[in-house]
Amino acid sequence: MILIDRVTKSYSKDTTPALDKLSLHIAAKEFVVVVGSSGAGKSTLLKLITREEKPTSGKIVVGGVDYRDLRDKEIPLLRRTIGVVFQDFKLLPNRTAFENVAFALEIVGLSNREISSNVPKVMKLVGLEDKIDHFPNQLSGGERQRVAIARAVVRQPKILIADEPTGNLDPKHAWDIISILEKINKYGTTVMLTTHNQEIVKKLNRRVVTIDHGTVIKDRSEEAGS
Repeated sequence: MILIDRVTKSYSKDTTPALDKLSLHIAAKEFVVVVGSSGAGKSTLLKLITREEKPTSGKIVVGGVDYRDLRDKEIPLLRRTIGVVFQDFKLLPNRTAFENVAFALEIVGLSNREISSNVPKVMKLVGLEDKIDHFPNQLSGGERQRVAIARAVVRQPKILIADEPTGNLDPKHAWDIISILEKINKYGTTVMLTTHNQEIVKKLNRRVVTIDHGTVIKDRSEEAGS
């Protein structure tokens, strides 16, 4: 599903590479936790997967698409297969929860009928079917993050990237979000979670990939022999 093969990313010739010959393989339907201190290279890795950045060298293949063959006009289609959830929600404040989720379908040209059918289903998935008419400022932080997740998965992406999705939440709401991500993974979506929360890392009991100075220094599933 995701193949990163000896990828290096340098932002300038005079600085240490953000990624240095990093290799990583994530299988379809897998749930992987990526950890590392600030500046380790996690954000750069995610930007390369979503094609916000291009590697300096190395090979990236996502969902069978070799990024070396990817043309600029094909990038929007690629991004429809990748949902992204951020720490800071990025919701539109003047739109209701329903409208925030619907917006992801509007921009790819779905009809009002399709939107009216799909949005309530995904709102139920994240447990917010009773909050569809609420605006972001009427929702708690955990509820806003659930709207953001609904928006990310409403187009049924093959991959969901959750970048520090619990960073602004208290422990209870953090675990609510993790439970939803596990549910989405159970339905067949590949999930890639980055987090600084060691309690989540320990209790999740999932494959953990540790990045430091732009390279993978530990892969827990490999150590376990899987």
